[in-house]
Amino acid sequence: MRIAFIGLGQMGAPMAQNLVSAGHDVIGYDLATPATPPCSLAERLEDVITGAEMILTMLPHGAAVTEVSEALLPLIAKGTIWCDCSTIDIASARALHEAAAAKGIPCLDAPVSGGISGAEAGTLTFMIGGSDAAVSAARPVLEVMGGKLVHCGEAGAGQAAKLCNNMILGITMIGTCEAFILADQLGLSRQALYDVVSTSSGQSWSLTTYCPAPDIGPNSPADRDYQPGFSTALMAKDLTLAMQAAKDTGTPAALGALAHKLYEEFASDEAMAGKDFSAMLPHLQSLIRDR
Repeated sequence: MRIAFIGLGQMGAPMAQNLVSAGHDVIGYDLATPATPPCSLAERLEDVITGAEMILTMLPHGAAVTEVSEALLPLIAKGTIWCDCSTIDIASARALHEAAAAKGIPCLDAPVSGGISGAEAGTLTFMIGGSDAAVSAARPVLEVMGGKLVHCGEAGAGQAAKLCNNMILGITMIGTCEAFILADQLGLSRQALYDVVSTSSGQSWSLTTYCPAPDIGPNSPADRDYQPGFSTALMAKDLTLAMQAAKDTGTPAALGALAHKLYEEFASDEAMAGKDFSAMLPHLQSLIRDR
């Protein structure tokens, strides 16, 4: 398939590379030229869609998705599939669906979970909002990049699932970090804590798959000086979106709000914003040392 891929950052580049490796004809576009382009590049945004049967976008926020869609929708051939894999606010996602539908363009909001390692390995989870027909048409392409595809519902449902998932992730990571610090203060070894909790009722993905403590459990960003993975800045962004959704729907989310506050404070340090979000552990440790 001829695929236009817009947004070749840390996530988009390996996703595009997997499509190329699977034999698809991919042309990419990014405002910043990748150091090692995973595919052929278009010089202008308008050129990337030439002959494209499917458009994939992986962009940093809703405003960027809206800007790209406003530029390209008047130029796209009817029937071209648009699949937005960005994590954005639900209102922007639904607006893209509406604008695309008016042009006869099948559209999906399909944010992902799995981080850079999942993008590289082609094992991402896609959370998809859109029609059955659009999902069926896009499935062969998405399966190249993902280990699991979940059709969550109609327009915006993919974004809703992603925001709920990442609110849980932000909360559980902070709880996991606090437990390791409490264990330190009580004289309990981190390994002993891991061995108990990983097979007990406190078990979570944040502990057993993505442990924030170095040299404990499976290899994780903590073992690589907290190089992301999934950056602190992105977690703060996703929690901002989740809290906006909670506000818009009148949903109480006290723990989500506290996790948002902590990650916003953490991300305000420019040196830490680019670190993996599990670096919350040394960050909280530093607060103890500063007392």
